[in-house]
Amino acid sequence: MRGATGLGAAVAAMVLAVLAAATPASSQTAGEGATTVIRAARMFDGRGGTATGPAIVVVRDGRIVAIGGAVPPGAKVIDLGDATLLPGFIDAHTHLTMESGPDWYQDTVNDLRRTVAEKAIRAAENARKTLWAGFTTVRDVGSSDYLDVGLRDSINAGVTPGPRMLVSVYALGARGGHCDMTGFPYMLFGRETGQAQGIASGPDEFRDAVRYQIKYGADVIKVCATGGVLSLADEVDTPQLTQAEMDALVDEAHRLRKKTAAHAHGATGAKVAIRAGIDSIEHGSFLDDEALQMMKERGTYLVPTIMAAESVSGRMGDRVFPPAIAAKGKAAGDAHAAMMKRAIALGVKIALGTDSAVTPHGLNGQEFGLMVDRGMTPAAALQAGTLSAATLLGLEKEIGTIEVGKQADLVAVRGDVLSNIKATEHPVFVMKSGRIYVGNTR
Repeated sequence: MRGATGLGAAVAAMVLAVLAAATPASSQTAGEGATTVIRAARMFDGRGGTATGPAIVVVRDGRIVAIGGAVPPGAKVIDLGDATLLPGFIDAHTHLTMESGPDWYQDTVNDLRRTVAEKAIRAAENARKTLWAGFTTVRDVGSSDYLDVGLRDSINAGVTPGPRMLVSVYALGARGGHCDMTGFPYMLFGRETGQAQGIASGPDEFRDAVRYQIKYGADVIKVCATGGVLSLADEVDTPQLTQAEMDALVDEAHRLRKKTAAHAHGATGAKVAIRAGIDSIEHGSFLDDEALQMMKERGTYLVPTIMAAESVSGRMGDRVFPPAIAAKGKAAGDAHAAMMKRAIALGVKIALGTDSAVTPHGLNGQEFGLMVDRGMTPAAALQAGTLSAATLLGLEKEIGTIEVGKQADLVAVRGDVLSNIKATEHPVFVMKSGRIYVGNTR
């Protein structure tokens, strides 16, 4: 997805805070020192390839303090019955501050008409839907008007419910590329895009663009290494940064201890990012064997965003696009499945990401089933959306598995999820940092 230029962070953050104050979160948390025990027929802890059972997880002060054993005296017990308990799901590629519909033309008109305040309110609802879907952590890889920063900070302050967020502010890109406002005259927006919107030219400017995003709140740096599907003026697989530009960008981000992600459909542009040391390749539709081998050797993650690939190709329902975008979407979708099967066979590291915004928020759990359809085992798909994603985000010491000492991020689905991976689409229990948002709160 691509962001639009606009007003700024202050209005967005204020609206989120006011909205949350007026609408208290529907959740419960135990008081300080109180103990909650969650029981289920089985547990997939995120590390092994099987489920164990029965499951008993003891939570106190937002963290897991024990697994198994007897129920502590005085503890509140939540018995989920015939369910599988899992670590909170993680989506490594979202855009919570926007959402497209079935008609590209109408989406464009709607986006131009909405104020920053309305976008902020809609973003808060998207965050709620995502959390209710079992995704307790997301990496948000491109926004506008500092909406993602305002949303993240409002969630962290407890004034609106949503997943834990890592944000990138504006995604970085070349002038006229996928991350730029291509296809529209700059007069429409009142100014030409520049570093404030992530658009740069040359190694020094890209270094400064990294610093600019971090200055205003970025946790991760996102770059558009190739053209994209949902942009008008570029080819989907063309490289958009020089090697020197990409080297400078990644080096500066890593020097400042931030991880990096590259939107890349085409193999040539992806290789530029991989050589520079990028942490993950997003989408990867046209990756060739050389690119995949480079990723395997360097430990670069693939975040395949299958839901988005299926949607823009037309295989997840009819969508209306300009002819140029429709052609790009079909080409990318047709190539994506074969690419991913080769990546799985080679053993490339894979983390779950949906690119939600291309598809409606709250449906993120469908990605697990699509991963299995592409050839991953159910256990591998679940790990992609838990431990692997946590490791990519640099949060594996805090989340991603059910272990003593970690954040109490827990999700439960009905039955045995390893026999029915689509159960991930309908969680019956969601806990984030010890706070229950879905399930038995009595």
